[in-house]
Amino acid sequence: MTVTGIITAIVIGAIVGMLGRLILPGRQSIGVLLTVGVGIVAAIIGTLLAQGVGVATTDGVDWIELAFQVVLAAVGVGATAALMGRGGRTHHRGRY
Repeated sequence: MTVTGIITAIVIGAIVGMLGRLILPGRQSIGVLLTVGVGIVAAIIGTLLAQGVGVATTDGVDWIELAFQVVLAAVGVGATAALMGRGGRTHHRGRY
């Protein structure tokens, strides 16, 4: 993978992650870097899913592929926020 490919994946992941976060109601307790990471994973899985369904390559903007990616990002951000909400503050009970 080239440097351009890595930078492109980060930019696409950031956009997909933020769009996924925007469609979720309420506040999510995860940071920007974690949102970008979830977005990158969602973009990769969404592209693979679109290829499996046969809608990855269309004329113009691949709206269906983008929809897959954003919905997966919303699910990922929601799941990550729920997991982060359970751990951390309530997990430690003074035993080290």
